[in-house]
Amino acid sequence: MSIDRDTIEKNLRLHVDRLAGLIGPRTLSKPKTIQATIGYVESQWSGMGYSHSRECYDAMGDEATNLIVERPGTKRADEIVLLGAHYDTVFSTPGADDNASAVAVLIEVSRLLREHSGKRTVRFVAFACEEPPYFNMDSMGSQHHARLSRERGDNIIGMLCLEMVGYYSLTRGSQTVPPGIPKWMHRFFPQRGNFLAAVGNMPSWKLCWRFRRGFKRGTRRMPLFSICLPEKIHEIRLSDNSSFWDQGYPALMLTDTSFLRNPNYHQATDTPDTLDYPRMTEVTLGVASAMRKLLG
Repeated sequence: MSIDRDTIEKNLRLHVDRLAGLIGPRTLSKPKTIQATIGYVESQWSGMGYSHSRECYDAMGDEATNLIVERPGTKRADEIVLLGAHYDTVFSTPGADDNASAVAVLIEVSRLLREHSGKRTVRFVAFACEEPPYFNMDSMGSQHHARLSRERGDNIIGMLCLEMVGYYSLTRGSQTVPPGIPKWMHRFFPQRGNFLAAVGNMPSWKLCWRFRRGFKRGTRRMPLFSICLPEKIHEIRLSDNSSFWDQGYPALMLTDTSFLRNPNYHQATDTPDTLDYPRMTEVTLGVASAMRKLLG
């Protein structure tokens, strides 16, 4: 299959510009921004020929909506591989990296996989309400979805959480280490923020290993730092992956490491022009390749 990196990069730029540039801060307190975001994501999926559904629920008195595309597998349809990203922001930021970058990659990975017939079922989810005041609450979109999945008995064999995947730096010292990591381990962590991190809890080590193999098959241009850590290091629980860990599902956070690298985190300066779209293109190719491996 020929890879058109230019088209992928162009599409990524368009998605981020529409979400973070045109729509801007995306919160339930501004319902029109949420409706515009829902409309944009759904129009992209419809244009690819996907059927999609809405998972609506109450979030502290407001209606919140998860957006879902699911395509059954050919031989192991009961086994599900989920790729997700939250589409909301805090009120203070247009949210280019957090989290339009991840939604853009979610859309483009789903585009690359639209003709892939995997043995396992693929599920794409755009989550509502990841940010405060919903974070770590029952009204968090991924908490709602993971809880329903467990109640239904869904066999999610792997959840991949896209969380801020657009900011990179080649400068030495641009990458910091989570405060919870012991000092003696710091030498094993990269010092340049030029990589994508794949972070799991300890029970997710098999998923991490399989993801790494698949990612590397898709791109040799993008460094990947993969690691599984105890959940007592709270930085690894700061996105939608933790909702699935809470329900006993294996999950990884795929991230540029957020505030450990990006000075624009939750700031008005988190704008589309600060992102590295060629590297986001490589992330897209790597994640799509890993999804193909996981789906079979």
